[in-house]
Amino acid sequence: MHDKTLAELARSLDAGEFSSRELTQHLLGRIDRLDGELNSFVTVTYDQALAAAEAADKARAAGETAPLTGLPLALKDIFCTQDIKTTAGSRMLDNFISPYDATVVEKLKAAGTVSLGKTNMDEFAMGSSNENSHYGAVKNPWDLAAVPGGSSGGSAAAVAAGLVPAAIGTDTGGSIRQPAAFCGITGLKPTYGRVSRYGMIAYASSLDQAGPMARSAEDCALLLGAMAGHDLRDSTCVARGVPDYTEELDTPLAGLKIGLPREYFGDGLDPQVEAAVRDAIKVYESLGASVREVSLPHTHYAIPAYYVIAPAEASSNLSRFDGVRFGHRCDNPADLIDLYKRSRAEGFGDEVKRRILIGTHTLSEGFFDAYYKKAQQVRRLIRQDFLDAFEEVDVLMGPASPTPAFDLGAKKDPVSMYLQDIYTIAINLAGIPGMSVPAGFAGSRPIGLQILGSHFTEARLLNVAHQFQQATDWHRQRPAFAEENA
Repeated sequence: MHDKTLAELARSLDAGEFSSRELTQHLLGRIDRLDGELNSFVTVTYDQALAAAEAADKARAAGETAPLTGLPLALKDIFCTQDIKTTAGSRMLDNFISPYDATVVEKLKAAGTVSLGKTNMDEFAMGSSNENSHYGAVKNPWDLAAVPGGSSGGSAAAVAAGLVPAAIGTDTGGSIRQPAAFCGITGLKPTYGRVSRYGMIAYASSLDQAGPMARSAEDCALLLGAMAGHDLRDSTCVARGVPDYTEELDTPLAGLKIGLPREYFGDGLDPQVEAAVRDAIKVYESLGASVREVSLPHTHYAIPAYYVIAPAEASSNLSRFDGVRFGHRCDNPADLIDLYKRSRAEGFGDEVKRRILIGTHTLSEGFFDAYYKKAQQVRRLIRQDFLDAFEEVDVLMGPASPTPAFDLGAKKDPVSMYLQDIYTIAINLAGIPGMSVPAGFAGSRPIGLQILGSHFTEARLLNVAHQFQQATDWHRQRPAFAEENA
């Protein structure tokens, strides 16, 4: 059961091959046996999962089914879940039990899904390797010596290892697409505002976006249809109808115009990654697409702009964690200032402290115009680059990451870690949708092809990805870790 896609599981449940409870028990058993090595989960919700599975089976018996009824998944531990611990991978929230559900969680519950638990992540979604978690690093099931990517590394590793067929992640600068690439799964970052951020613990509010992570584009289409939609509780959530994202999956690609940004194929790109991406492009040409080179001239400003804007927003968002209202509180504070200082010093990890300091500096008097305002002006130029490119082509393609997954502990220098996001960060700055699909291997480590579209073209991206997956079997490959522990 664990080697099926979400869509295949739905068909099996409809055919009565097994029940949702049986499927849920099987996957919970795999988590028990295997996750000790991967560390992909922070919390496993056994009782709630079995109760939800039984409810789904009763609904199916009564003929009250939806496309996702009874299907298991996992949630990145950044989504508030009522009466369940929600940590954001931080000591600061190690004792936080959310009193409400995030909108994404509400919508997935209403769709009949069964949540198996909360997945590990870089603390407050700050990281590209899932080594910044209070709960320890996550390992990549393709190679236990490698990182799974971040910050949604727990979600990616759990799907790749067959512990769950799908998971929900968040993407602020590549945190769905990069771990999807590193773990050989499919991950989609929707257009900013397509999915509600209500109840999603904030890192950088103008960049954060939730999205699905699964084995196939078809699975991501099913999940996005349930997650997307307007929410009055999130002022940045767009009031726009939600299409059936599965409707266009089988549309032929004849006439599709693909753009290859020349800035994504320069120095720093691993030759094996480039070769895999160019081979994937040839598949698209065989499917009737045409390819041309385009330019995104402000790409090299994306990382410096991002690492001004995101830490500034983080500095503001994380100011609420003060030891007073919720979260970690130091013992025996001498006074209010001591409470603030020690609670935050003890509760936050090094990377979070680093970004708070950077952000506080850039927002301070005398530096706001020089740094934050200038970064926002650069952001506008980056967005315009994409708009100009989409006047010429339908989609852009390139690598999701400059390298395959790197070894655990290999990147001690924060700047070298930040540079891993060179191909993903600009997409968040522009607010456009993007996804990563499996496209090959470098040794035993997967390589991801990144596909980008203009605002609200998720259906087109999913169609383009699905057609590639119909012509290739990269998304069907399973790590030896999952096969040996079947």
